[in-house]
Amino acid sequence: QVQLVESGGGLVQAGDSLRLSCAASGRSFGAYGMGWFRQAPGKEREFVAAVSWSSGLTYYADSVKGRFTISRDYAKNTVYLQMNSLKPEDTAVYYCAVRTRPVYDSRSLYYRPGYDYWGQGTQVTVSS
Repeated sequence: QVQLVESGGGLVQAGDSLRLSCAASGRSFGAYGMGWFRQAPGKEREFVAAVSWSSGLTYYADSVKGRFTISRDYAKNTVYLQMNSLKPEDTAVYYCAVRTRPVYDSRSLYYRPGYDYWGQGTQVTVSS
């Protein structure tokens, strides 16, 4: 079993920055990929960013490219999402997820079924 705990959400103004953290723990933790998704009220949960745990390769949704950066700390089993130039449309609950199966196709990291465990989410609100 793997536990994921997100932190770092909050209320900010447009143009501000936030950094989200997601710490993973569990006796059998072994990640092949970690990702961030978000869900705004009344909308589907959507992909934001992902990182290949071993290689460090990163993947982003078009809506956040150039503004968000995902990174991981291998020693701490932690993934981060640095969010800059935040916009009101970035307002959502942000979820961290981990894939504990090998990644044969990186496209799997863009979709919810590609992940095995999820965190409880952290609220990010961006005011205009």
